[in-house]
Parts: sequence; structure tokens; C-alpha cells
Amino acid sequence: MAGGVGSRFFTNGWSGEKPMVELRGMPLIDYMIDTLKRSTSIERIFVVTSPSVPETRKYLAARDDVEVIPAPGLGYVGDMVHGIQAAGIGAPALVVMSDLPLVTPELIDRVVSTYDQREEPALSVHTPLYVCTKLGQRPTAVFNRDGELIVPCGINILDGSLINEEQPDFNLILPDTEVALNVNTVQDLKRCEQLLRDKDR
Repeated sequence: MAGGVGSRFFTNGWSGEKPMVELRGMPLIDYMIDTLKRSTSIERIFVVTSPSVPETRKYLAARDDVEVIPAPGLGYVGDMVHGIQAAGIGAPALVVMSDLPLVTPELIDRVVSTYDQREEPALSVHTPLYVCTKLGQRPTAVFNRDGELIVPCGINILDGSLINEEQPDFNLILPDTEVALNVNTVQDLKRCEQLLRDKDR
């Protein structure tokens, strides 16, 4: 999913499209595409865009390793449903946000493996609130699951054959920084840069 306006990111003189924001010289969208390409669980990659990101759509159109689906800009859920229907997906589909540059292929494979062992038609990845707090994140959505405060991470698996129905989902709770740190602000981008520098050492 790469159609968000990025209103929290583009403040104080910043402008542009969030999927095209560069982290260490590479657009955020490229981090996720590279991760999905290196995952052993992913067969095809579709990128759903919106009217808010024309430069992103143009950039992706020049690639031959992804399929771009322009959505009408109905919001996250509406555009996601549109994308799955337009792609003709009638099987489980992994849906990820383009602003999670730290997610690894191994983590994607772990999520898919967990889904394969569950009976629920859907799975949603969450992280404990304390992980977000430690990273300086200010999540806009927090849920209470059996007394534990958890935050959705923007990684889901849905059954494409049931996309117009409400799907019971399994909450996979991961305390990994890689899923907790999504780039919503300039500060988040700087945290990602620091973590990648630390990883290189």
C-alpha cells in the first residue's frame, strides 16, 4: 500500500510524497519492495497507489518487478479492497504499508508461516505499546488485548476470496523494532537512519 498523503510527515516546509521520501539515498517504497522480493513466501508484488501520489506511480511504472494498481483514493481500507479485487486475488494476500523500511524478508516469512498454521482467514501484526513508546513513537491507534496494550503495525494477511466480508483475524504480537518503527514523521526517519547505522557497525 503506497497511497497515503503523509500529512504528519510533510510539515515545517517539507513537501512531496511519503513513499518517495529517501532513507540513506533510497526511497522508502524501495525498501519494502526489496524485502518482499527477497522473501521466500511472496509470489507477486502489487503496489496500490492513489491520486495523492502521482510521482510514486510514475516511478513505479518504470520498474518491471512490480505491478502498479491505481486506486481511486477511498482511504486505506477502500483502496486495499480495490487493489485486491483489481489484482484478481482469490487466495490469501499479504498487505503491507510502504513506510516500514526496517522490516526484513525473514520477518515477512515468519508472519506468513504463522498464518499458515492458523485457522483464521486473516492475521494482523501488532506490537506492544511499550515498544513504540521506547522508540518515541506516538501511535494513533491502541488496542487492549487481554490486558496488554498493542498497536497495529500495518502488516496484514487477508483472504482475497472473502475480501468483501469481515474476516476473523489472529493478532500476532511481535516486540520487534522492525515492525514497530514506521515512518510517520521526520523524527521517525531519523530514528531509522540511526538504527541502520548501528546495524552496519
